[in-house]
Amino acid sequence: MSNEGIPCTWMRGGTSKGAYFLKSDLPADTEQRNRLLLSVMGSPDPRQIDGIGGADPLCSKVAIVSKSSRENADIDYLFLQVFVDQALVSDAQNCGNILSGVGQYAIENNLVSARNPQTEVSVFMENSNQVAQVTVSTPDGHVTYQGDAQIDGVPGTAAAVLQNFPEAAGSSCGALLPTGNQVDVIDGVQVTCIDNGMPVAVIRAVDVGVTGYETREELDANEKLKRKLESIRLQLGEPMNLGDVTEKSVPKMSLVAAPRNGGAICTRTFIPHRCHASIGVLGAVSVATACMMPESPAAQLCVLPAADAGLSSTPESMIQVEHPIGATGVLMQVSGDGAALTVHKAAILRTARKLMSGRVFPAN
Repeated sequence: MSNEGIPCTWMRGGTSKGAYFLKSDLPADTEQRNRLLLSVMGSPDPRQIDGIGGADPLCSKVAIVSKSSRENADIDYLFLQVFVDQALVSDAQNCGNILSGVGQYAIENNLVSARNPQTEVSVFMENSNQVAQVTVSTPDGHVTYQGDAQIDGVPGTAAAVLQNFPEAAGSSCGALLPTGNQVDVIDGVQVTCIDNGMPVAVIRAVDVGVTGYETREELDANEKLKRKLESIRLQLGEPMNLGDVTEKSVPKMSLVAAPRNGGAICTRTFIPHRCHASIGVLGAVSVATACMMPESPAAQLCVLPAADAGLSSTPESMIQVEHPIGATGVLMQVSGDGAALTVHKAAILRTARKLMSGRVFPAN
């Protein structure tokens, strides 16, 4: 297989980059597949010099796509996080950024038929056994990556991709609040453990000795902070129904502070051992949801916008989640309160762009 290469598309999805593969082009055996993907990315190596990875967790991702046999889905999508400096490949989480490109990839690989001017693709996310609705631009029945949508963290504009996650609540942990509490206390720190598509621990930045406005580089260099966060994270594995998380990339650790740039909440998120350059799509959804729980550290700091009822009897709110390079907007529609909160909509705008399509050659 390595002599002939493997069909591969390299895409920017949201604020991440990754390799997109057809499931049929990869080994069926999980261990063999993971070894191959480590070789493709050039891991383990901090520079990933012998692979196509970008020496950053945000540029060392994989989407595996196949036609779905499920009645409620068009395609199946498995996300894999290929660690940069460790020989690890994790399927413990979703990735909403890489999800931004799977609809276009599926259409271009004849897994889904395009419509004019948009195509809604039902995507079964294998990592969490849930379906997402992804709407992509297909004028005249052809995929386009060009458009006027803009997202923070990506220069220029591109075609809009709308993602809605109607089944996100509790997708990885079994419940929106897996511990049953709005707030738990770990190592003397108040934490909201929440899973609305991504398992996240939400913590006030000041409670772990920082402001929450530091740069990514400043936080990455703060070894004392990282040790404290890792201690909390490891203790959350069992209560969040994630088991031993020592070698898992979840839960994400999101430090929150009051907004500074007109948003609802300011975040600095560890994924889990490095600070995210922005924030993950589903991580933003989970943080936005925490903002609506009155006892959460997020709710105590956030500035919620006025709800816009629109055509719905249940008001919608656009929650702007600030991060180091801008903000991510999450359109939320909820009812109820606290542990009884019901999420009706959690939608987000992304963009994607195809960068390369060809064959990739793993090492022998």
